[in-house]
Amino acid sequence: MMESIQVLDVVALIQDIPDRKLVRGQVGTVVEQLASNVFEVEFSDELGQTYAICPATVDQLMRLRYQPAKAS
Repeated sequence: MMESIQVLDVVALIQDIPDRKLVRGQVGTVVEQLASNVFEVEFSDELGQTYAICPATVDQLMRLRYQPAKAS
């Protein structure tokens, strides 16, 4: 079962967002839920400087995990 994306989750783009100059693979943090399937994501560089904030749908995002998956 796929877990839903939550505020403060670390996510990666799985689709380009060309109008924001964001490409697949860029990593961001969910900072707000705008609708049931739309999230505001903040993208920062390695120094913590924000370079983009934009809405993204769940279809454009993959939640990143730092722990092993739980057995079902």
